[in-house]
Formats: sequence, structure tokens, C-alpha cells
Amino acid sequence: MNKCYLLSILFVSLGFFAFSQDTLPKFSVRNVGKESYIISWFNNYEHVNQISVQRSFDSLKNYKTILSVADPNSKQNGFVDAQAPNDHMFYRLFVVLGGGSFYFTEAKKPVWDTARKLSNAPTTKNGISFPVTPQDVFNNPVTNNAKPKDTIAGVKKEIFIPSFYVYTRKKDGNIFLNLPNADEKKYSVKFFEEDGSPLFEVKNIKEASLIVDKSNFYHAGWFHFELYDGEKLIEKHKFYLAKEF
Repeated sequence: MNKCYLLSILFVSLGFFAFSQDTLPKFSVRNVGKESYIISWFNNYEHVNQISVQRSFDSLKNYKTILSVADPNSKQNGFVDAQAPNDHMFYRLFVVLGGGSFYFTEAKKPVWDTARKLSNAPTTKNGISFPVTPQDVFNNPVTNNAKPKDTIAGVKKEIFIPSFYVYTRKKDGNIFLNLPNADEKKYSVKFFEEDGSPLFEVKNIKEASLIVDKSNFYHAGWFHFELYDGEKLIEKHKFYLAKEF
């Protein structure tokens, strides 16, 4: 099986859907090709205890939870399901509010993605969109594999500086894609093993931030990536996945 089809779950933060169209309990389900379906929403509740995404062959029963969101209080959230059996599946959200009340949303099937104009841009600074909080990006922007060196006892030691765009998140070990002004770009990311063997590619990214589940990489260690805007190479860099046990 082509490894690109093994891309299991990507969390996404979407800044280009109209506020009135996907605010909970409303949500969106897009077919973006390559057997991938983006489920997204905007959260306007003051406090949410849980948001789980469920999938079923039937619109009324036999739903299975395929993901519980790590941060249910995030204002813009969602994920990409790349392991659905077919494009006729139904999706719904299970939402538990701060007071303990809960509800299931209506069921939806994927619809083909169409270009949409940005209507709710993330907050900006100096003209650049930042969909994630400053503390989430734990390094300053660095490109082109810059590796400052430190000298300890007369021995030069390389200090790895992660990419600003693609890096491993400390809190959960997943891979985070931070893509400013994604709605105006044509971003794509190619992932490789350390020896250069291709793994998979994520194309036509219009989400300002995504999380690639670490399970897609099958083992701990170093991985390389190439970030493109159309045909233009933006950055070649790498990241490290730590062994969990």
C-alpha cells in the first residue's frame, strides 16, 4: 500500500471557513482528494470538556469514535481522516460542555472541496498570520537548516534548531505544521526517511496550522521534509521523533 494512504489523522486549524458556516454545533466535512476528508469547526463556547469525532456507515447508528481532540477549547480545530473505508461515510461530533451537558451534532457526509475566500483570518502580527499561540512555537523562525555551534571544553558541539514551519511539539510529540498566510499560498510538504526514502506528501494545504500524528512515521528517529509554495522550495529541514517506551 502506498504510504501516503497511511496518513492516519492530521489535526487541522482552519482559518478560511466562514464563521457562520462552521461554528459549533455546525461543522464542515470536505473531501480534499487522496481519500482524505477534513472535518473542521469553530468553537465559540466559553468552556468545553470534550470533543470527539465519530464515523459510521449509517447516519443514525453504529458510530465509532475515531478521535478525541487534545485541546477541545481551541477556537479553530479539526482533523483529516485518511483511513475512511470510502467517501460515503457519515461524520458527527460528540461535544461535552463545561457544565456536564452534552450533545451529538447532525450527521454529515464529505463534500468536494471548493475554493473559499478567507473570512476569519487568524490574528496577525506585522502582516503575517499566526494561527498558533506564541508559546506553541518554541523557537524563532529559522530556515535552511541553520545549525549554530557551541564550544564546550574546546569541543565544538552542534546545536539543532528546529524549523519554524515544521517541528515536533513538546506536549504530545506530534508534528506541527505552522504555515503563515496558507490561504494565499500553495503549500505542500514532502516527508522522507533519514536516508532520503520518500514517505508521503501532503498537497494543496490551505490550513494555517496542522498536526500530523506521529503514528504516521512508524518509528522513532530523524525524518526529513521539504516545504514548497507551488514549485518554489521554501525549506529543507528535519525533525526528531522520540521513542515513547
